[in-house]
Amino acid sequence: MRNTAMNMVHKLAARDERVLYIGSDPGAGTLRAMSKEFPKRHLIEGISEAHIIGMSAGLAMEGFVPYVNTIATFLTRRCYEQVAVDLCLHNLPVRLIANGGGLVYAPLGPTHQAIEDIAIMRALPNMTVICPCDADEAARMMEQTLDWKGPIYIRLGKGGDAVVSKAEHGFEIGKAILMRPPGDVLMVTTGIMLQRALAAADLLAAQGVRCGILHMHTVKPLDTEALLQAVRATRLLVTLEEHVPSGGLGSAVAETLIDKLGSGLPAMLRLSLPDRFMHNYGSQDSLLKKHGLSANAIATSIEHALAASRTSSPQLHST
Repeated sequence: MRNTAMNMVHKLAARDERVLYIGSDPGAGTLRAMSKEFPKRHLIEGISEAHIIGMSAGLAMEGFVPYVNTIATFLTRRCYEQVAVDLCLHNLPVRLIANGGGLVYAPLGPTHQAIEDIAIMRALPNMTVICPCDADEAARMMEQTLDWKGPIYIRLGKGGDAVVSKAEHGFEIGKAILMRPPGDVLMVTTGIMLQRALAAADLLAAQGVRCGILHMHTVKPLDTEALLQAVRATRLLVTLEEHVPSGGLGSAVAETLIDKLGSGLPAMLRLSLPDRFMHNYGSQDSLLKKHGLSANAIATSIEHALAASRTSSPQLHST
C-alpha cells in the first residue's frame, strides 16, 4: 500500500506540474525515479515536520499540490498546530500521506503507533480523512486526490496486506462501498480491518449468521446516506477499527446515528483497540489478536452481542 501510494505521487507529478513530493526522513530510495525525472519537485527536508507543514502551506498558496510523506504519528502529534492553523484554517490542498497507521510500527513501541490519529484529524474543520484497505484501493484513491478541495489525511498500512477490494467497486472520496448486503448484522469497517471483517463474516455465515459489510474508506466526511440505508432492518451494527474507541470510526458512526435516528438506534457493538497506549511490542497482527481484533475474536464478539440483543433493549457496547 505504501509503495503504491508513493508511485502514484510520481504518476500524478508526470501528469500535473502542480504536484510536489515533500518527505521528512523517508527510507533510502523512496521515489528515486521521481527525484531523477523531476528533481525540483522532489524535496527532502529532514526530520522537521512542523517546518514541512508550514512549507507545504506556502507552496499550496502559490498554486502547488504538495504530497507530504512521513510516519503517521509525526504528522499528527508532532505538528498538530501547523496542520490546524497553516493547512485547515486556510483549507489548502495539501495531502498528508501518513505511513504506518494503527499498529503497523508495533515493533517500535507506542511512540510510533498511530492509534488516535483518526480522532485528532477528524476534529479539524476542512480536513478529509481517508483509510484505504489495500494497495489496489490506494491507487484508485490517489487518483481522486489531485483536484480535491482542501487538505486530506491519508492513513496507510505499511505493505503486504491482502488485496480484498475490487476494481468494479470503484472509489469516490466520501462514498462508502457496500461489500456484502446487510443481514442480521452489519459491520462497518475502515482501512485494513476490512480484511478481518470479510474473514469474520465467513466464519459467522458458516453458523447461519448473515453479516453485511460496509467499507467506510472515508471516515470524514462520513457517507451518512449509505450508512442509514445499510443499517435498516439490521439487528446489530458493529464497527471495526484499528484505533482507540474515542473519536474514530465507531464514534463517527454513533454520532451520525444519534443525529439522524434519535431514539431509533440499533443495538451497536464497537470493536477497537483499548483506550490506552500499547505497552507490548511485537507484530501488528499479534497486537491486533491480543486486543480481540482477529477474525475469530471478532466473530465471537458478534455472536455474544447478537445473543444479548435478543434479550435486551438496543444499547451501545464497546470493547
